[in-house]
Amino acid sequence: MNWTTPDALTEQVLKLWNRGDVLQARVTGEKLFPLELRLRRPGPRDVRERFGEVQDWARALSAESREVRGFGYELRLETLRNRVQGANDLPIAAIVPDEHDALRLIRRQPDADRFTSILEMTLPRYPALREWLARRPLIALNHFDEWPRILAVLDWFVANPRSGLYLRQLDIPGVDTKFIEGHRGLLTELLDIVLPEDAVDRTTAGVKGFAQRYGLRSEPPLLRFRILDRNALLRRLSDISLTPAEFSTLKLPIQRVFVTENRTNGLAFPDHPAAIVVFGMGYGLERFAETPWLKELDVQYWGDIDTHGFRILDRLRATLPRARSFLMDHATLDAHRALCVDEPADKRYTGELFRLSSEEHALFEDLRHDRIGERIRLEQERIGYGWLRQALEAQVT
Repeated sequence: MNWTTPDALTEQVLKLWNRGDVLQARVTGEKLFPLELRLRRPGPRDVRERFGEVQDWARALSAESREVRGFGYELRLETLRNRVQGANDLPIAAIVPDEHDALRLIRRQPDADRFTSILEMTLPRYPALREWLARRPLIALNHFDEWPRILAVLDWFVANPRSGLYLRQLDIPGVDTKFIEGHRGLLTELLDIVLPEDAVDRTTAGVKGFAQRYGLRSEPPLLRFRILDRNALLRRLSDISLTPAEFSTLKLPIQRVFVTENRTNGLAFPDHPAAIVVFGMGYGLERFAETPWLKELDVQYWGDIDTHGFRILDRLRATLPRARSFLMDHATLDAHRALCVDEPADKRYTGELFRLSSEEHALFEDLRHDRIGERIRLEQERIGYGWLRQALEAQVT
């Protein structure tokens, strides 16, 4: 028997709730009720051949109806006549008359009242959030206990746009740093709506960009480098980490700067006259390249021999056009083919690069089009140490 049961009728109303439609209507004023539910019912043949089961089905629906329980769905009946069973009133439709009946049926009246409290707290202060509350009512309801603190955070940012403070410095009653960190996704959706356009940096996205997006101060990235010439040590220090701004103020007696992505390579890089090695920046290389005094030096980039390695080199040359590649050539690749790995297929760079030398571009094209093997990648840390030393000695002589 596949006729609709009382539980199935309740489930239809619950699905309406789970989609957010019931609460959305409280915001928009949309008229959802009276709501006719889907009702699979016996056909004429069932009435003739399974009359007892049909009566049981009708009694079960009636026992859970509004007429009996005082809330829920109402049944619309129709008199069916049969030569054997005579005239019988059977349900042909189930209708939920109003929101009150629907909420009692699915036991969501307390939740609906909480959502109304959210509306009463929010809309007088932030009428611009009406559309968001209509679109995301269940998200708001899930944060009912925290909603006063959510609004307190919005109040603070509206009163202090792009403050330039660290998150730890925000003095919001009842709200600590961890609360904001734990709700950055939700706060981003709301702040984007309530803040003026010039208070939001829309070039950043995601929870990691929260501080920059709303004008908070972020922990500055550190640029790590090693001085490779003992005659050029900075106050006897060789391994140093500075912010990019501090790095840009340095005056070192050097002529050459090596850049390598791998930290181990940076730590093990051999001594070299009048040189430093900078390491571990990846696509953050632009901050380093903006240092004015680098334009006067011989900057050499040592990246992986893969599509992204050449893409980073290409981006470096946007700021330092004279930068050279180091150990990113066919000879190095050929000498280490046994140590190559696969470049992940979903992460390969397949666009065009326009700042490579002819030799570099030829190797990039060979990698991009799998001319020398499928998804070839030679990671810089796999290159032999003796090969590295030999390449450095060739620059000294």
